[in-house]
Amino acid sequence: MVKHRPEDDEDAGGHVRLDKWLWAARFFKTRALALEAIAGGKVLCNGDRPKPARSVHPGDELRLRFGPYEHVVHVRLLNARRGPAKEAVLMYEETVESLAARAKLAEQLKHASVFDPQADWTDSKKDRRELRRFRGKG
Repeated sequence: MVKHRPEDDEDAGGHVRLDKWLWAARFFKTRALALEAIAGGKVLCNGDRPKPARSVHPGDELRLRFGPYEHVVHVRLLNARRGPAKEAVLMYEETVESLAARAKLAEQLKHASVFDPQADWTDSKKDRRELRRFRGKG
């Protein structure tokens, strides 16, 4: 089990910058990507559009959008230092509704490709060359 170390918090008040927390919780590979997502409106904190320096506190609700998927998580632990993935998972708790919604969307996207008439058809490099030769362009 992860022991919460006060020295990992940025100050004795028990809060961490949002961008640092997202990076430490391994939602983003770099802090720059976390900053970009926050600035782009992909992250909501307690229903508000935050700034990267906003303080995160235990119990806060974060909504993170990655492509078509949305994660709704509650902050459990604060840590400004990035550690192993096993520790990062303990920093937050994803809601049951969020997990169910993501599973449902994944299933819908999986089945949507079955009805796409162009899904299996792609030109090979050889086909493209032959088409250019046929048209007299090379």
